[in-house]
Amino acid sequence: MISVIAGIPGAGKTTVINEAMKIKEFKVVNYGDAMFEIATAKNLVKHRDEMRKLPFDVQREIQIEAARKISTMDNVVVDTHATIKTPFGYLPGLPNDILSILKPKRIILVEADPEEILARRKKDAEIRARDAESAEEMEMHQLMNRIAAMSYAVLSGATVKIIKNGQGKLEEAAKELINAIE
Repeated sequence: MISVIAGIPGAGKTTVINEAMKIKEFKVVNYGDAMFEIATAKNLVKHRDEMRKLPFDVQREIQIEAARKISTMDNVVVDTHATIKTPFGYLPGLPNDILSILKPKRIILVEADPEEILARRKKDAEIRARDAESAEEMEMHQLMNRIAAMSYAVLSGATVKIIKNGQGKLEEAAKELINAIE
C-alpha cells in the first residue's frame, strides 16, 4: 500500500514522520530525493536545486520515472507536496498521470496553526531557505492542500486524513500517522 504524506513547509511533516518511526518502523520515500537520484544517474544535475532549472519536459520525465519506481514498492509512505506555491499560482504536487501511477490508498496532510509555523520557520531560518509567507498565505496554502487532497482522493479512491501537529502534541500526531497508514 502506498500512503502519501504532505504538508506546507514548517508544518512539521518530517518531524512527525521521524517521531512515528521511533514508535513503529516503516519505509519512507521522499519524492524529491527519488527524482534527484534519477536526474543524477542521468548526469543532468549535481545538486538538487538544479532540478528546477531543467527543461519542463525533462522534469516531467523524471517525475514520471520516479512515480513508476515508487509504485513498485510495498507499504511505503511517500513524502511529497500536495501543492507547490509558485509565483504563478499553486501547482498540483500529484498531477493525474502521477496519481494514476502511484495509486495511493491514503493521503495524509500534516497541518499546524500558521502562527506556530511562522515560529518554526524563524527557528529554522539558519538551516533552511524557505519563501516568506504571511500567516494568511499559510492558511490559504493549507486550504489549497486540502482541496488538492480531496481531488486526489476522488481520482484515486484514497482516504484523506488531516493530522494536526500542534505545539507540544508531536507524539499524538505521530500516533495518528501510524494509525492512518496501518
